[in-house]
Amino acid sequence: MSARPNTEAAAQQAENTAPHRAGFACFVGRPNAGKSTLTNALVGQKVAITSNRPQTTRHTVRGIVHRDDAQLILVDTPGLHKPRTLLGERLNDVVRTTWAEVDVIGFCLPADQKLGPGDKFIVKELAGIKKTPKIAIITKTDLVESKALAEQLLAVSALADELGFEWAEIIPVSAVKAEQEAGRGSSDRSGDGRGAGQVDLLADLIAPLLPESPPLYPEGDLTDEPEMVMVAELIREAALEGVRDELPHSIAVVVEEMLPREDRPADKPLLDIHANVYIERPSQKGIIIGPKGKRLKDVGTKSRKHIEALLGTPVFLDLHVKVAKDWQRDPKQLRKLGF
Repeated sequence: MSARPNTEAAAQQAENTAPHRAGFACFVGRPNAGKSTLTNALVGQKVAITSNRPQTTRHTVRGIVHRDDAQLILVDTPGLHKPRTLLGERLNDVVRTTWAEVDVIGFCLPADQKLGPGDKFIVKELAGIKKTPKIAIITKTDLVESKALAEQLLAVSALADELGFEWAEIIPVSAVKAEQEAGRGSSDRSGDGRGAGQVDLLADLIAPLLPESPPLYPEGDLTDEPEMVMVAELIREAALEGVRDELPHSIAVVVEEMLPREDRPADKPLLDIHANVYIERPSQKGIIIGPKGKRLKDVGTKSRKHIEALLGTPVFLDLHVKVAKDWQRDPKQLRKLGF
């Protein structure tokens, strides 16, 4: 007598034999659309600096999400904007180059802001990219009521219809809510520390759109950013706090060296980090340093905590403020500062 097939076992076997996928997905949108916060929430750790000021992200940041069925390499890009400086033009070039190289594009639109000319400009450019799947992501949903969210979902769907293409998916998310749920240990989240707020669902939707591939990065890697670049970004994030109105885009940071302190015992290591904070004019120096050096000291204290968490070792941070005259408009200075 033949045995009845075990449908549950068959389903499990089919799931186990499903091809692994791996590839690149980039988040695009106008400045301050929540791209960096979303990247951090998906990765489950801070890999991109965030700020409520536009144009905080200045280069592509790759965050890596490891799953049993897929590996998502998330590329956080600078916000596409109307450039006013040579730096702005180069940032826009970075965005468009990234679009051409990824497997999935996620367009981020804040739930609390109406579709504007900047959004329509970006989506119009995306409409010209025919083969790459595009997902519309409504971010910051924790800031609006359900009616406003529904209106935003309809608006972004209608915009694609108007431009003659279709979103592969449209999904509302709240990266902030995800972090809060993860911090409270909510049961409504995956076991890997990322939160609710539909962030995990977003990963579920991106994964099937990636090409079949073995993992591209080793298990445990969360970013391919060089440590010196990440340290410089953490310092810049701390430097932006409190001076965003006066110096929103004039600050750049370069880590000159990172060296283990030679005379330390093996069980008490110390990493010496020497970094320069660049501004554009001598008059800005006092703003960064603050009365009796208090602001610069605060920058060092705040950034050191994040740096030590990132590197897993105690750090001595030596900061100096220097003037690079009009560096955002000077090709030579831009090269020196890594742009």
